[in-house]
Amino acid sequence: MSKLTDLVKETSESGMDSCADDIGTVEEMAEVTILSRQTSVNLVPFIGQRFVSQDAAYEFYCSFAKQCGFSIRRHRTRGKDGVGRGITRRDFTCHRGGYPQIKASDEGKMQRNRKSSRCGCQAYMRIVKKADFDVPEWRITGFSNIHNHELLKSNEVQLLPACCTMSADDKSRICMYAKAGMSVRQMLRMMELEKGVKLGCLPFTEMDVRNLLQSFRNVNCDSDAINLLEMCKYRKDKDPNFKYNFQIDPNNQLERIAWSYASSIESYEAFGDAVIFDTTHRLDPYDMIMGIWVGVDNHGSNCFFGCVLLRDENTESFSWALKTFLESMDGKAPETILTDQNIWLKEAVAVEMPRTKHAFCIWHIIAKFSDWFSVLLGSQYDKWKAEFHRLYNLHSVEDFEVGWMKMVDTYGLHGNKHIASLYALRAFWALPFLRCHFFAGMTSAFQSDLINAFIQRILSAHSLDNFVEKVAVAVGYKVDAGPKQKVQRKAHKVSLKMGSPIESHAATVLTPYAFSKLQEELVLAPQYASLLVDETYFIVRHHIDMDIGCKVLWIPHDEFISCSCHLFEFSGILCRHVLRVLSTNNCFHIPDRYLPVRWREEFPGPAHDDNDVAYTSPSDSLILPEVEDSVGFVRSFAAGNTHDPMTLEKMKERIRDGINIYRKRRRCSLPCCGQFGHDANDCPMMGSDDLNEDG
Repeated sequence: MSKLTDLVKETSESGMDSCADDIGTVEEMAEVTILSRQTSVNLVPFIGQRFVSQDAAYEFYCSFAKQCGFSIRRHRTRGKDGVGRGITRRDFTCHRGGYPQIKASDEGKMQRNRKSSRCGCQAYMRIVKKADFDVPEWRITGFSNIHNHELLKSNEVQLLPACCTMSADDKSRICMYAKAGMSVRQMLRMMELEKGVKLGCLPFTEMDVRNLLQSFRNVNCDSDAINLLEMCKYRKDKDPNFKYNFQIDPNNQLERIAWSYASSIESYEAFGDAVIFDTTHRLDPYDMIMGIWVGVDNHGSNCFFGCVLLRDENTESFSWALKTFLESMDGKAPETILTDQNIWLKEAVAVEMPRTKHAFCIWHIIAKFSDWFSVLLGSQYDKWKAEFHRLYNLHSVEDFEVGWMKMVDTYGLHGNKHIASLYALRAFWALPFLRCHFFAGMTSAFQSDLINAFIQRILSAHSLDNFVEKVAVAVGYKVDAGPKQKVQRKAHKVSLKMGSPIESHAATVLTPYAFSKLQEELVLAPQYASLLVDETYFIVRHHIDMDIGCKVLWIPHDEFISCSCHLFEFSGILCRHVLRVLSTNNCFHIPDRYLPVRWREEFPGPAHDDNDVAYTSPSDSLILPEVEDSVGFVRSFAAGNTHDPMTLEKMKERIRDGINIYRKRRRCSLPCCGQFGHDANDCPMMGSDDLNEDG
C-alpha cells in the first residue's frame, strides 16, 4: 500500500418448443389449476400479477418451482410492438417442457448416448410487458401448473442448475452483509426472511454465496485503486482541463474519487441548468456506489457531466460528492437537480446546494408501486394508479391537495406508510409543486429508459483498471465524436405541419428536438378558444371544456407573455395557450426571449442575452392578479400561490401604471402588424389611411 501512499503525495503535490399461443389479451386458463404441493407453497402465480422486470418475474417463478419440485427455463420471446421496442412477451416453462431435437449423427464420430429429460410438459408462466404511466412493468397473462411427470423432492431440486441463480440485488445485499461482519448462514437466513421464503428455498445455495465472496476477495482492490489514481494523474498531465479529486481513509484505502472530463465541463457550462445525479448503481466487487451526473443538451441527447465512486452511503459521502462536483464546475450550481429518493442525499443537497430545486425521479418511485400496492389494492390497483397519474399531472397545488385526500378516502389508505411518505415528500415529486422550475423535460418517465441505457454503457467497464478511459469511451467523449454528431444533427430535417409564420420562424431558430416540442403545442393550439377579459388578460379554454381554462397575460409593447400553466418555466417551450393568444391576435413571430438560447440550433456559448427570460427562476415569473371571468368566479392566475404579499389593489395600480406608461411611449400595439414594441409613428399599418379612417 506504500505505492498508493506515494502516489497520493505525488498527486497532492502536483431469452420451450411448444406453448399456448398469445392472442394479445389476458389469457384465462380454462382448466382448474393443479398445485402439486399446495400446502408448502407460500406464493402462487396468478393472472394479473405484476413485476418490475423480467428478472423479478423469473426469480419469483423460480422460487415457486423450487417449492413445487421442478425447475424452469426461459423459453420463447416476442416483440409485438414493432422494431426497436424490445421484448414485449416472455414465456417461462418447466425444465422438462418441449421435446428433444434429433441431431444428425456422424458415422465417423463417437456420439454421447445422453437421454434428454424433456417430455413435453405443458406447465408454464407467461408475462407481457405493459406501459402504464409511461413506466414499463410485466404482468402474468398465462399460467398452468399441470405436469406430466413426477416432481422432485426438495433436496433433489436444489441440484438443478436453474435453481442456483443469484440476481444483481442479491449480490449487492450479500456484499453489504459481508461488510457488516455477518456469517454466510446468517446472510442466508436474513435473505429468507426478506424474501418471505421457507428455510432452504432461496434460488441459490450456501456454496454459491461462499463462491461469490471468494470472487470478491480475489479482486485486488489496492492495485486497482493505484491504477485508477495513476490513470487520473496521467490524464491530468495530458489534459490540464481534466479535473479529479479523491480521499484516502486512515487505512490508506481509496474511500472516494470523482472526476470530470474537459468536454464534460464545457457541456455543463452550457447545459448544466438541470441535472440528474443517479446513485442507484454499485460496483459490487469493490463495494462502491457509483454516482453519475447526466444532463440534456439542446438536441435532447444525454450529456455526461461527471462520475464519482463512494465507499460509504451516508450524508458525509454525498456532501463530499456534491462539493467536489461544484468545485470542478467552478462553483456553478444547477438550478434543478433530480435524484433517487434517498434520505442522506436529500440532506446533502439541502446543505451543499441550498438554492437548487431538488426533486425525485418519478420513475424510481413508480417502479416500487407494484410491490407496495398491487396486493393491497387487488382489482382496484389499476384504477388507483390511473388516479395517481391524474393527480401527478395536475397544475394547481390546491387541486392536488383536495384530490389526494379524496383518493386516500376512496381507497382506504389512511394508515398506509407508503402513502404517508409520498404525501410528506410531495413537494419533491408532484408536478404541481415543480412546474415553476426548469427541468428540461427530464421529469418525464420516458427519460428513464434513455438514462438507464446511457448508464449501462458506463457500467460495461467492469474493472477499475483503466476505468477512467473506459468511461470516456462508453459515453462517447472522443476527439472525433463532435464533428460526427454535428453531421448527424444537420442531416435531421424538420417538416412544417401548420404552415404558419410562427412555425416557420421557430423552425429556423430552434433545434429539431426543441422545435418538435413546440410544434406539438402549435398543432393543439387551434382546439382552444381565446377569450379577452381585460386589455391584457385572456382566458384560454378547450372547445369541449369551457368551464375551466388557463390565464394568459400579454403585454405587446414589453414583449411579455405568461400563462398560468407554467409550461415555459418548466420546459422552456411555449404552451398551446400562449400560442393561441398570439395567433388569434395576428402575431407572426415569437419574441426572442421565448426562444431560449439553450434550445437554439447554434448554441453561442455560456453567455446569455440580457433580454432572455429567466425561465429557470420562479421569482421572475409574473404573479398574475385575480380577475373575475365571464362565469363570475374569481380565480387566481397564479394557481396555488399563497405567498404573494401584494394586494389586489396594488396589482391593479401596477397594471394601470403600466398601461399609462405604455400609452405615453406611443408604442404600436396593433396585432395585425405582426411586430412587437416599435414606435407607432414608424408603423406602416398606423400610417395607413384606411386604418385612420376606421379608428
